[in-house]
Amino acid sequence: MIRPRRRPVPPAAPESGEVLAETEGLSVRLGAREVLADVDVRVRAGEVLALVGPNGAGKSTLLSVLAADITPTAGAVRIHGRPASDWSAPELALRRAVLPQSASLSFPFTVEEVVRMGRAPWAAARPDEDAAAVAGAMAATEVTGFAARPFSALSGGERARVALARVLAQHTPLLLLDEPTAALDLRHQELVLRLCRERALAGAAVVVVLHDLGLAAAYAHRVAILRAGRPTADGPPEEVFTQGLLSEVYDQPVEVFPHPRTGSVLVLPERTA
Repeated sequence: MIRPRRRPVPPAAPESGEVLAETEGLSVRLGAREVLADVDVRVRAGEVLALVGPNGAGKSTLLSVLAADITPTAGAVRIHGRPASDWSAPELALRRAVLPQSASLSFPFTVEEVVRMGRAPWAAARPDEDAAAVAGAMAATEVTGFAARPFSALSGGERARVALARVLAQHTPLLLLDEPTAALDLRHQELVLRLCRERALAGAAVVVVLHDLGLAAAYAHRVAILRAGRPTADGPPEEVFTQGLLSEVYDQPVEVFPHPRTGSVLVLPERTA
């Protein structure tokens, strides 16, 4: 007898502060290289967590582990309180949305079609919400004006914003974004981080890999600093972004001082006059 496939159940709205993803004693080895070692991190609803650190520190790998896209060598990974391996792909797609570093497509999909792909997990659950979700995501990322253009005809920055719109349209309580500002101009860098804060304010948990420490300090509620695959610090940026620690981690003298108007942390490379 063929049994009907069980429909994935959408998650309930998380409570503020609820842990939506976490690792415990996490280690990842890729080939002969240990990429992550003994990493404990918790991602909570209502906050933006920025992963920062030098190139090769393991930030993108940690994001992939939190997304259940990479299986760790050792340690535990839990999503919504359950081991990541216990969730099916459709169930995961309702609980976390992932933005990779780069987006490319082999077929000539339009911008709107790409954004609509983010609604695929909801096809059986809430199809009546698709149009509003797609329109809202495109408006938020300022891509509505070229909705009919082929994705392949866009600039790098435009593609990045369309990819983010797809993630936003997915309407998951956990967003995992890998360098979402890398290809963007100043205006759209600020736009993307404001959207991250807005989603956190609405109750989501947002994990974002950033290289710009100024953006991390301005928009993240917490930052986790990685160095050579190991956690170095985890806490509010005003506490963990110190001149001594950042200079050591990045092997580059930096200056850390408060913004003259807002008081938020500013981080700049130390330069001679």
